Amino acid sequence: MHIVVCIKQVPDSAQIRVHPVTNTIMRQGVPAIVNPYDLFALEEALRLKDQFGGRVTMLCMGPPQAEDALRKCLSFGATDAILVTDRAFAGADTLATSYALAAAIRKISQEQTVDLVFTGKQTIDGDTAQVGPGVAKRLGRTS
Repeated sequence: MHIVVCIKQVPDSAQIRVHPVTNTIMRQGVPAIVNPYDLFALEEALRLKDQFGGRVTMLCMGPPQAEDALRKCLSFGATDAILVTDRAFAGADTLATSYALAAAIRKISQEQTVDLVFTGKQTIDGDTAQVGPGVAKRLGRTS
């Protein structure tokens, strides 16, 4: 069994500040963490890996610093980690993000069939809950 888990590195919500004029999140100086909902997806993937065998590949679209989040997931027991990064992705919306992640999953599938794709229900920074369903739609994994 081969499971891909999509994750995002997000600002630690316990330490974020909101800009008083623009009402946007001030990310400078705020430590980054793995999105907590994505950790639930990783936990389930690792449970299935322990039960049935196979691989768990972590997938993240983000800046080079997101490598830290992937390393953390590897320390929890994930088999592989892939970071899709490019300056062109800066400021990507949910449509672009789901497109890029789906394309990466298709590429991964060329090497070894992907049986399951897990995402967290939403991210704590954007809170849209659109990337997971967008990836599923682009991969034809919706009913």
